Amino acid sequence: MDSTDGTLKEESSSWYYSSHRWKERIIIPTVLAGIVGGGTGLVSKYRKVHGLSKISATYAANFAIVTGCYCGAREFVRANRTSKPDDLLNSAIGGFGTGALLGRLQGGQAGAIRYSIIFAIVGTTVDYTALKLKPLLENFQESVLAGQGSSEKNDSWLRLPEWSPIQVLDEEALAAKRAREEKLYGKRNTP
Repeated sequence: MDSTDGTLKEESSSWYYSSHRWKERIIIPTVLAGIVGGGTGLVSKYRKVHGLSKISATYAANFAIVTGCYCGAREFVRANRTSKPDDLLNSAIGGFGTGALLGRLQGGQAGAIRYSIIFAIVGTTVDYTALKLKPLLENFQESVLAGQGSSEKNDSWLRLPEWSPIQVLDEEALAAKRAREEKLYGKRNTP
């Protein structure tokens, strides 16, 4: 009976993990793609012909639909293969299926073949790049948020580099700045 309980716990925890983080793997990329699509519409050469709002909304919807279909297909393949989220074969199969479906709607059988190959290559490349950039972004986030939990004098959530022209002044520097400003404003107000 112990082995049955152990397997049920493993299955339920893997189901919880797969269903719990779906927002991170489907919804967030879809929303980001919609934002990128809207930005692409802002600089599109067709904005003068169709109107800025209409072309931006069209691009945003198209980018979001394609990304939502791709991410959904990738997660469907991952769930059926019971593999990890960072398996690139899920990306290739999901991209191939998404490209075949959307290509068939767009350009018939020839479009399905062409789009399936394109989606498989582009989707897998994007996922591979995201996997490689994730540790770099986490390191960057840690370096930016390094002083958050400390009780240093500079207790802000964002530490600016030393070379930045924007500097957080301590009390001494702030008092000196106020004195300079009062002196300057005093000279300006005298006739």
